Amino acid sequence: MNITTKEQILDILQMPKEVYRQEIMPKARQVYVENNDNAVRVAAMLGYSNVCKNQCLYCGMRAGNTQIERYRIEAKEIIALGKNAWELGLRRIFLISGEDPLYRFEEILAFVSALNEMGFFISLAAGEYHRQQYEELKAAGVDEYVMKFEMSNEAEFNRLNPSTNFKKRMQAIEEVKQSGMHLASGNIVGYPGQSLNDIAEDILLMKKLNISWAPVIPYLPAAGTPLAKEGARGDLTTNLKEISILRLMMPAINITAAQPGEDMKKGLSDVEGNFNALKAGANLFFVDMLPAAMAKNFSVIDDRLIQGLEHVYKLAEMAEMQVKL
Repeated sequence: MNITTKEQILDILQMPKEVYRQEIMPKARQVYVENNDNAVRVAAMLGYSNVCKNQCLYCGMRAGNTQIERYRIEAKEIIALGKNAWELGLRRIFLISGEDPLYRFEEILAFVSALNEMGFFISLAAGEYHRQQYEELKAAGVDEYVMKFEMSNEAEFNRLNPSTNFKKRMQAIEEVKQSGMHLASGNIVGYPGQSLNDIAEDILLMKKLNISWAPVIPYLPAAGTPLAKEGARGDLTTNLKEISILRLMMPAINITAAQPGEDMKKGLSDVEGNFNALKAGANLFFVDMLPAAMAKNFSVIDDRLIQGLEHVYKLAEMAEMQVKL
């Protein structure tokens, strides 16, 4: 199934739920099997700081949110947690933080270098930097940089991300690509005010950017954020449709499979939500390495609840897939 135009994308986004599940979802799943190894991929994940200088209207870690306890994990502890992940058999690690102005860049280079020496494939999400710093991160061992454009609608981006702007974000994305790192990028699906046309444009932008990983999830209102007052969470079926479209358009990329289901309290580890995501063409899960006391405060969204390897193996068995650590 060759999808190349916005009209084709909109046809699927507007498709009745049952028609999508019968006609599109199986095709996306088959494309993954044919172009990959029918394996669920797993990465260790570590949110090493929940301090952020920005005021994004949808993010629970926004500077103005006083409802969470802030923390930073030092480089030596990150390295120790990385060793724990390696001993579990994990070979991919996703390091993520808010844009923390007091977390020294030299410390980031230090723990990246140490994890690189262990042999990890390293994904990093730490916000917007300068061109030279992306090059330094690449040299230290970062394989993939996560820089979400969040929404391709420039006016909406500027409204919801008042601490930066769309042109600056796209320039940062271009500089990530020029550094030689792989680019992970994507959108938020179903935030208040978003149209299906916006989502179609988002998908086309992901294709244009030649991303390596689509870290997409539906909009999930976070406590302490202005946008939470404007509307409910994004539609789960629309999110699944986007996953399938992305898989059909980009067969080899990773797509986040840690997706919510109907029960919001189960967060991103909802078995139904995760299983549906696998059927839709997603493939990437995470094992949270954060101590439990800190994990509850890494609140980009509410009720994250990332679980361990046992959960991943259970989902893989349900989907008749292997697990690749």
